[in-house]
Amino acid sequence: MSTLLRATTISALILTTVLMGCARGPSPTSMASAPSAEPAAVAHRPTESAGAAPRDAQRTVVEEERREIVVVGRPEPATFVENPDVKPVYFDFDRYEIRPGEAKTLEADAAWLKTHDVLILVEGLCDERGTDEYNLALGDRRARATMNYLVALGVAADRLSTVSYGKERPVCIGRNEECWALNRRAQIVVRPRG
Repeated sequence: MSTLLRATTISALILTTVLMGCARGPSPTSMASAPSAEPAAVAHRPTESAGAAPRDAQRTVVEEERREIVVVGRPEPATFVENPDVKPVYFDFDRYEIRPGEAKTLEADAAWLKTHDVLILVEGLCDERGTDEYNLALGDRRARATMNYLVALGVAADRLSTVSYGKERPVCIGRNEECWALNRRAQIVVRPRG
């Protein structure tokens, strides 16, 4: 009985697949134009024809609204400068979590940043240990963690951007733990708006 049930089930699946067919993939679109932010407007217009039923005579007209896409450029890092009122935050080796002591620093930074109309660039930096690729990724995570913390403290996200320099911008060039600890940081630099 179970063999008959299996055979019937398989036959039913095959028959259903043959009758229904496979789903068609989406038609390829041109890469020349970006997708519209709004859905296409669809209008039904009946055609005037003698003797034709109104339902058969309807045709669909699709109109797409084309919009120009404006890409906002990332601020040039060279235009940002350090400010003595905004302190860097430091990280443990191979980590990007904000330490409790550094949270206090970020609270003071956020208080100053909220009262001044400046654009903010958070630079993620690492010590010299590790590959270039790894340190760039770690620096990015450090910058993003710092940025997210500042946003959580009330700094407007549209004023913030991040960049990772990995191990390329050390503040201390010694090969010891004291220097490495100074290089594992997120540096917050600012520039006036406009």
